[in-house]
This record gives sequence, structure tokens and C-alpha cells, in this order.
Amino acid sequence: MPHHATAPPSTPQPSQARRRLRSTAVVLALGAVMFTVGAVALNPNGGTAAQPTATARAAGPAPGSIQALQARVTRLPKDPGGWAALGMAYVQQGRTTADPATYARAEKALRTSLTVQGTDNTDAEIGMGALAAARHDFPTALDWALKATTSDPYSASAHGVLADAYTQLGRYDKADEAVQQMADLRPDAASLARASYAFELKGDTKQARDLMRRSLTAAATPADSAFARAVLASLALQDGDAQGALTEAQNGLRAAPGDAALLEARARAYEALGDTPKAVADYRAAIAIAPLPHYLLGLGELEQSLGHRDQAEAQYTLLRAQDRIRGNNKAPADADAILFEADHGNPQQAVTMAEEALRTRPFIAVHDAYAWALHRAGRDTEALEHADRALALGTHSALYHYHRAAIQDALGHLEDARQDLAQALRQPGFHPLHASDARALLQRIDTSE
Repeated sequence: MPHHATAPPSTPQPSQARRRLRSTAVVLALGAVMFTVGAVALNPNGGTAAQPTATARAAGPAPGSIQALQARVTRLPKDPGGWAALGMAYVQQGRTTADPATYARAEKALRTSLTVQGTDNTDAEIGMGALAAARHDFPTALDWALKATTSDPYSASAHGVLADAYTQLGRYDKADEAVQQMADLRPDAASLARASYAFELKGDTKQARDLMRRSLTAAATPADSAFARAVLASLALQDGDAQGALTEAQNGLRAAPGDAALLEARARAYEALGDTPKAVADYRAAIAIAPLPHYLLGLGELEQSLGHRDQAEAQYTLLRAQDRIRGNNKAPADADAILFEADHGNPQQAVTMAEEALRTRPFIAVHDAYAWALHRAGRDTEALEHADRALALGTHSALYHYHRAAIQDALGHLEDARQDLAQALRQPGFHPLHASDARALLQRIDTSE
């Protein structure tokens, strides 16, 4: 896909930079990485990176593709923008393929750009921030984002990376300010997506949906549109609307039939509707495109719930192999890896993984995973503190509520457990294994009183 030119920035009024994100001003005419949902990955010029279609590849390298960018830096080895664009393209490829080696290529390209132009190289600074975020090194991502917003205060993309870093570091007010600034500078699909996520984290799924629909309308590339549809499907599931989730995923797949995130979203919708054969087929199709950990875990636990132990174990074997690679690279675990270890491995090891992750990513998803690991390790008093932190913003996560319900039950807080279970079961098929556990726990609590 060709890069989109950055619109000439208008000079913001001083009050704009100080405004907090607000629902009325997300009259922003409106997104990783936003993590848990994911973020629209910005290229240095502000568009979203996308892989060329098979037809485009047959016709030759598409402008903006990795092949075209490699040719560009070969032809113009002293072009810092070319190296930065190549590095960012590798970051996006690494996110979609789960191949850590791609990140090494990204870093090499970005550092070459910084060698060619060591100061005021906003594109490379944005790329380094995005790379650090993709590696879950959010303190470093923040450092690079601050450099980028200093070298170009009017770069919307730089403020997007800044917002992502602040979000994952648990500095949600600062993240809101960065999203607002991004939207003030350029109210496009990417800023609207991040604004949507800010409201989703706070449990305002209606506002999140409205903003994501505006992001869909503003989408300039097929990748932007596919991302918006996948998020809309996820938001529908959070509200217990499995049929609505299926419709969003189907609409997205008609335009982007090979999009892994949309296939995974449709798999979860089919699962919630009880159509497990179609859910399994979509999970397998998504994994064939991008073997991301949460796809593998989703399919493995669905297969396990169906009694397909061998098929489940095949996914778990891949997850363990991916985690060994992560450990060898000294990278912190993500929430899915921690939950997998807690449920299918050694809970104490999961506790250790979570403690390491929290040092560089004190985000709500990691607090939830840490809470669950502590619960599985029999440390429920400590677990409750982190379960509360995971839900402190008001997030509508059925899984988080179930985790806290199980912890509350273990501590004898039955009424609190019942309230969390009611929230979790607003999404009846929220998890292939834990949904039935939640129903059984609620029945036990009701019959014990």
C-alpha cells in the first residue's frame, strides 16, 4: 500500500494540549500497539502498514511493501526516511507473524536510519517506540515516544505511540491526554481507534463502539477497515451480542477474506453461538495465517472443552515452543502466556512470569493474569488486590470478572463472587472452559445460602 502523506499540521491552541479525553470532544472527528485489542500499527507517515495482496505481488512489489522498501534503501542507502519506513514495516510484519527474528531486522533498519540522521529523526524514533512496544518493553517505548514528540510536537503518529506506551504502563490519564492530542492533530482512523480503546478500558462500550464506527468510516486502507471490524466484533461479544459479533466479522471478511484477526473474531462469535465446528475451522484458518499466542490458546482450550485432548495438546505444544523462544530472548511474558502457564502448567512459574511482566507493563491485563496465577498458586489474599486493579477502570471483561469471582469465592466472599459472576455471564460463552465453571460456581453459591 502506498504511504499516506501527512497533512500539514495546524497549530493547536495551548488549551488543546491540556485537555483530558472527553466524550463530547471526541467530537474529534475521529488503534498494538493497543494491546488486548491491538492497535493500528502506524507507519512513520501515519498510515497503517498492510501486506500486499497476491495480485499485487504477482504484478511486482507494491509501493510501501517490504520488497519495495528494501529496493528503495538499496538504491538510496543514505535516505533516513527509507530506512525508517522499512523498519516500521518489519515491526508490523513481526506483530502479524509472531516471528521475533523480524524484530531484529526492524531494529537494524531503524538504527541505520538513526545513524544516517541522528537528530530530529522523528520517523525512526516513532519506529523505535513501536518496536519496543511490540517487544513489550514499554519503558523504552515511552522514552522513544517522548523523543519523537519532542522532535516533532505536531506528529500525530508520535502521540499515538506515546498513548500506547502510557496505556501499557498503567498511566491512563496521561494516555488520554496523548490520544486527545493525536486526535486534535489528525482526526483519522488511527486516532479514533485509540479513542475507542480508551473508552473500552473504562467500560463505556457504547462510546467505544460509536468511535470505532467512525474509525471504520474514516478508514483509508483495507487494513484499517479490517481492524475496525474486528474490534467491533469484540465489543459486541463484550456486550453479550454474539450474533452482532458474527455480523461484524462476516462483513469484514467479505472485504478481507484472509485477515487473521477477523477469522479469530468470527471463531469467537461462532463459539459463543454454540457452532463449535465453524469456530474450530476459523481458528485453524487464522493460525495458518498468523500463529499468534492468543489464537493458539483459544483453539487449544476450545478443543479441550470438546474433549479433543490430542488436538488441544498440539496447540499447547506450539505455545510452549513460542514461550521458550520468548524466554531465550529475555522478553517479558504477555498475559496469554501467563494465563496458559497458570491453567496448563506450573502456577508458581506463572506467578514468576507475571511478576517479571509487571515490572515493565503494569497494565490491567497483566494485573488480571497475575491475580489468576496467584489464585492458582493458592495465594488468594494477594490475588484479590490485583484482580481489583484489573477491574479498577470499569473494564467489561467477562474473564476478569470470572477470575475475581473465583478468588472472592476462595476467600469466602460469596456475595461479591455472585456479583462478579453475574457480570461474567452477561457474555454466556466468554471462555470455552471457564464459562461452564462460572455457571457451576454461581449455582453452588445460590444453593449454599
